[in-house]
Amino acid sequence: MAHATTTLMTAEELQRLPDNGVRSELVRGAVIEMTPSAAESGRIGAEIAGRLWAFVRGGDLGIVYVPGAGFQLAEDPDTVREPDVAFVGKERAGLHPPLSGFFPGAPDLAVEVVSPTDRATDLHAKVRDYLEAGTRIVWVVYPEEREVVVYGAGGDTRTVSENGMLTGDPVLPGLSIPVGELFAR
Repeated sequence: MAHATTTLMTAEELQRLPDNGVRSELVRGAVIEMTPSAAESGRIGAEIAGRLWAFVRGGDLGIVYVPGAGFQLAEDPDTVREPDVAFVGKERAGLHPPLSGFFPGAPDLAVEVVSPTDRATDLHAKVRDYLEAGTRIVWVVYPEEREVVVYGAGGDTRTVSENGMLTGDPVLPGLSIPVGELFAR
């Protein structure tokens, strides 16, 4: 009986792929092409990145990343995820190679902004990958529902409605974002 073999790609091989204009992630060695997000999802991601950047920069707390920055979450087989927004604390920020390579490890905070083309199973897999790799908080932003689901490293999950306050605890103590403001235009 013949067995099909699947060739798995490494993070290093993914890094060397020519830029074909399509964003990709590596999930347990398999390349996954990502569909461009909706314009509103991109705007919300930029809003979150801007607020995080101002807070982090003001306290010299670390680095905020936007799409294009890959995080190598696992090895053999390799997994590289690209959150919509991410934060890495100052104590770990120096781990990133200066101009090339993926960040070696998970961000402290990962943000995924849901777009109409996103599938629930894919979102859950991303959240699981982040948390298993050491991410301390994952925010999944749902523009249509106007809410944010917060996943903690200890398995706790809570939903923050548009009338609530999104906090950075325990990763960014003192950060407080009115959720409704993320959806205001």
